[in-house]
Amino acid sequence: MANGLVAGSGRIVAAYFDAGTSRRVPWTQRPRAARLMAEIARSNKTIDAIVVGEYERAFTGSQFATLYAWCLRHGVQLWLPETGGPVDLGNRDHRALMSLLAAQSQREVLRARHRVLAAMRNQAIQQGRYLGGRPPYGYRLVDAGPHPNPADARWGRRLQRLAPDPRTAPHVAWMFQQRLAGHSVASIARHLNERDIPCPSNVDPDRNRHRTRSAWTLRTVAVILANPRYTGRQVWNRRATDTSGPTSTPALSAKVAHSALVTEQDFITAQQIRATRTASDGQPRQFALAGLIHCGVCDRRLDSHWNHGRPTYRCRHGHTSTQRAGQLRPKTLYVREDHLVDAISIQLGDPGNDGHTRPELDRPRHRRVAAALRDSGKIIVYDGAGWRLEEIDSS
Repeated sequence: MANGLVAGSGRIVAAYFDAGTSRRVPWTQRPRAARLMAEIARSNKTIDAIVVGEYERAFTGSQFATLYAWCLRHGVQLWLPETGGPVDLGNRDHRALMSLLAAQSQREVLRARHRVLAAMRNQAIQQGRYLGGRPPYGYRLVDAGPHPNPADARWGRRLQRLAPDPRTAPHVAWMFQQRLAGHSVASIARHLNERDIPCPSNVDPDRNRHRTRSAWTLRTVAVILANPRYTGRQVWNRRATDTSGPTSTPALSAKVAHSALVTEQDFITAQQIRATRTASDGQPRQFALAGLIHCGVCDRRLDSHWNHGRPTYRCRHGHTSTQRAGQLRPKTLYVREDHLVDAISIQLGDPGNDGHTRPELDRPRHRRVAAALRDSGKIIVYDGAGWRLEEIDSS
């Protein structure tokens, strides 16, 4: 394209192509393009024009206008096939054409990005393929055979998959065992530090250079306990930066792709556990309706609160100690668990109220009510004046 464009007007003296560089990167940050600009800046008029073979492969967004202004400062013309020669933004038709080309280029960037992300999503879901990134703590990368694409296979490219790391996999299994036993995330992290178990950044310092490598933190343990890869299924796009579109949601493989460190049932159970705290009298406080009561004023979940020897729930409507006490806000909401249980059990048809003996009566009433709410997918909405049951919004 470039040779045909300059035929009869000049000749191409050098070619600069940035293979493998995104067109979204500015010219000053592209290796070959930056070298071209440096060559023009010191060439003393030996180069009098930049010839672009295809606009969409060279520019996107406002990059053309930026380079055009740079070319004017250095006395260099900018040639495009679409204009049949040098671009002149003083020409109204050229300005309109450049605006159209910029929009088309941006659209092609988005289209290509969507195709790539959709392909990666399908590879993760349908094939369970490992698509790069750091292996999670407890796993290592092993060879998985030649690349399924014949062209890539001829180049010697091979697939990789996750396999349990004999040094760290037992620690992951231990974390899930502790969580299933009801221990808090902070307690698990503390015990790991007391046992001098190396944290992820210590085990793999080359791939975790931004970490301190000093000790386990609550956040590190929480992330491990929430990672579904430990069930043996491949996961892609767990931390999407773009929340728009169907490709932004996490993808979970339809089949097991590598050895599991925890069963799927135990993993699901671990996500639902709320560690019980031991009070000053040595007895754990248990709240059957924890997470099932929402505030009808601010739509927050009510906090579990032990008051006068019984479980209660409260909502401070987002107020914390970092805010001024005199700040205007709704009055703190309180409700007793036993009051709600008595009222809700009647509406749910508690088997204890019909006089018949049933197997589930061996559980306390508050546990039966909590189980009924979870099974039916309902929550309690309380606003101080009354309560109502609502379906959980799954969207």
